Amino acid sequence: TLQIVTPGSNTSLIQPGFSLLHFGSHVFFLGQKGWPKRSCPTGVFLLDLKNNELKLRPTTFTNDSCYLPPLRHPAVCSFPVSQGGEITQYLIHGGKTPNNEISHKLYIMAMAFPVNKRVSLCCSEKDLAGDVPEARYGHSMNVVFSRGKTAVVMFGGRSYLPLNQRTTENWNNVIDCEPLVYLIDLQFGCSTSFNLRELQDGLSFHVSLARNDTVYVFGGHSLGNNFRPPNVYKIKVDLPLGSPAVSCTVINSKLSFSSSIATQTSPDEFVIVGGYESDSQKRLTCNGVFLDDETIDIQEIETPDWSGEIKHSKTWFGADMGKGAVLFGIPVDNKHQSTDCGFFFYVLNFGDNDPALQTCSQGSTEEQEDSMPLEDSEEFTFNRDGNIFDEDT
Repeated sequence: TLQIVTPGSNTSLIQPGFSLLHFGSHVFFLGQKGWPKRSCPTGVFLLDLKNNELKLRPTTFTNDSCYLPPLRHPAVCSFPVSQGGEITQYLIHGGKTPNNEISHKLYIMAMAFPVNKRVSLCCSEKDLAGDVPEARYGHSMNVVFSRGKTAVVMFGGRSYLPLNQRTTENWNNVIDCEPLVYLIDLQFGCSTSFNLRELQDGLSFHVSLARNDTVYVFGGHSLGNNFRPPNVYKIKVDLPLGSPAVSCTVINSKLSFSSSIATQTSPDEFVIVGGYESDSQKRLTCNGVFLDDETIDIQEIETPDWSGEIKHSKTWFGADMGKGAVLFGIPVDNKHQSTDCGFFFYVLNFGDNDPALQTCSQGSTEEQEDSMPLEDSEEFTFNRDGNIFDEDT
């Protein structure tokens, strides 16, 4: 189903490059284009989609949290405690700040125990040692499970030219990061890089899906040769007692795209939607991806009934809301410039449930201006002047 939603409070903050973190029925927005304002110093918002109206509500952090800057195009992945278990925390790495600086930090985000029905988040910074990945954006992270152990696989992305190569003219020029695969042990904060001969070109804005000990990388864009490879890279991780091993197999899929969004509809099924087939061509087809222990099956599936605005817009952007739902936006055209928000927003739902996030709003987090004013008949004044009431009364 494809449903247009009405922009409400704070939706002007939603810009290309945002991310969504979903903890159960709660979905949080990260990645506004400017620095947070005093009304929400954290820059992270609870996504409230109720009665077909989209609102962003300020979110609080626990007192022991570190500061998380607003980051666009970071690598984000969920980190379940157990294989196939419920999502308990997210990893956030890299991304661009509003000053166009590229972050190199790794953050761990978790949902704190709710107090007075108010949802709070807890954010901590994780220090890495060893082959530490450079600052980057447009890359991917996934969690893999092997022999009872877990690791994080990081790949791809873009970064600025090295400082010794930068001049005034090319100061903001970006290049592909080296096509290294990083394996990160979160328990000890150790990072190891692997140079695989199957990965020759840098890649960014790709889709990555993980199952057990394997990560599948689809599509993406190589800046160096302006190429969207029609390959799936199958990266397999083995975590024995000694040194870890990483191998790669190349599968030709005949799918070529970048900046697409993947959402999971069941434990072994995903949908890839959106993105671009070329610099000037949006990708309007959708693909189902079915994974098992050894094989991958990619099928074109029925496409939504795209609206005329979606078909004719040159750009679109979005993020995974979880449970088979995707939130995406397209620029408002000149005919609708009177609207406060610069984008139309849609929820595309591939799951079994009706529009996601019906349970996401929280009365305790409603903003003051959303409250109904009291009518005169509902206001009470108590006055004891003139001994109107005796003590018993």
